[in-house]
Amino acid sequence: MLKKKKTRSLRFKIWGCFIVFTIFIMAALWLLQIVFLNSFYTKTKMNELQKTAETVAASYEAGNLPEASVSQFYGPGITVRIVDAGGNSHDRPNNPGGAPERDEPSVSAVLAKLIQSADGTVSASTSVPHSAGKTLIYGITLSGNSGGNKYLLVSTQINLADSPAALLQEQLIIVMIIALALSVAISMLIASRLAGPIAKITNTASKLAEGNYDIHFENGGYTEIDQLASTLNYATNELSKTNKLQRELIANVSHDLRTPLTMVKMYAELIRDVSGDRADKRSAHTQVIIEESDRLNALITDILDLSKLQSGTSQMNRTEFDLSDKTRVILNRFKALSEHSGYVFEFHCEEDALVYADAPKIEQVIYNLISNAVNYTGDDKKIFIDVVKKEGKVRFAVRDTGLGIPQEELEHIWERYYKSDNSHKREVVGTGLGLSIVKGILEAHDAPFGVSSAIGSTGGGTVGSAIGSTGGGTDGAGSTFWFELSMI
Repeated sequence: MLKKKKTRSLRFKIWGCFIVFTIFIMAALWLLQIVFLNSFYTKTKMNELQKTAETVAASYEAGNLPEASVSQFYGPGITVRIVDAGGNSHDRPNNPGGAPERDEPSVSAVLAKLIQSADGTVSASTSVPHSAGKTLIYGITLSGNSGGNKYLLVSTQINLADSPAALLQEQLIIVMIIALALSVAISMLIASRLAGPIAKITNTASKLAEGNYDIHFENGGYTEIDQLASTLNYATNELSKTNKLQRELIANVSHDLRTPLTMVKMYAELIRDVSGDRADKRSAHTQVIIEESDRLNALITDILDLSKLQSGTSQMNRTEFDLSDKTRVILNRFKALSEHSGYVFEFHCEEDALVYADAPKIEQVIYNLISNAVNYTGDDKKIFIDVVKKEGKVRFAVRDTGLGIPQEELEHIWERYYKSDNSHKREVVGTGLGLSIVKGILEAHDAPFGVSSAIGSTGGGTVGSAIGSTGGGTDGAGSTFWFELSMI
């Protein structure tokens, strides 16, 4: 099993591929230089004989070359002769009788082929006895002379043992041994340099799988491995944050659930043991139970809404509606705060602010943003709401007069249960998930959103001049939450 695992490793695969590739190149080089070079060398020598034969034949047939001088027309290692149909030479001074030469038995076979040749030419290769050499012969039929046809034979001998291919073969063996040795060394080096960083990343990832987030993936000296390490480091940081948020969420939800459940149990026991027979106390205790039950219901509803948004299972049912009218309807739900708690809601809007979105979910966004402003506004209890049209967009903005939000905290205010230390919260109670739900809904709509403050700002931009002209508060510059939807 271990051996199989090693053979499947990246290091072994790279090394094996490199060796196979080297062997393939060496085999191809051997085939081309040794096998084909002999054939190429033989063909080149035969072409040389053909050119010599054509030159001699042209001079002889034109009468520019006497028959007795033909044998003198040859290059290095080339023999030229003229014979008749019987194979007798006519161009040798040392053979005045014209007796047939029998020192080359192959001449008769070549001559027979030449006589029968349709185009008057022939080329042949014959082995030299007791030698690694060959005799190459090229023949051509001579015309234009009386006394019957005569035939020009041009020949040369080649020794394959002394050819360039033989020399290359000896050198190629040495080159192949050196190349194979170098390929083994280089492939092992490359395989180690590539597989080493990946092995380190794998070992580090195994620690991450065990839940250890205090790790760092090292770069490997290659762009792809560096990008992988960077991605894994980013994923590790995000997992660490997610794990931290998960623990905080469980702790906060447990706390928020425990408090109303404790209240419900306590007041239920009071009704049973103390106020069961007294209508006034029983009514007061029952009202507390109802309020705490509503708080539990709101918390559970917000948790479910947030889970659906973050998992992508929440469906968007988009319709056309007027954002100004929708804001007026929601502000009526805060009328009791104006009448009994002294809150002032200054609403400025433009008519026909038509948008195409999921109306119930945008209503939830508006309600959560106004409720957040109520919780964190200043002692003057003023909240400013604006709906304006600008450059094909409808912008909703709500501003409080609280202390504002520091720059370093702006990035975290959209997180679950996050509360700014710089803000003082008023008596209106929420679940701590409102802004997270706002973020999820607006992201599902691909809608720009953000927050601006006198201390810092974040999001897609700051509130425009029309929104900034709504007045100020006595406590501080406050914070402005906003979002934009495309106008119809």
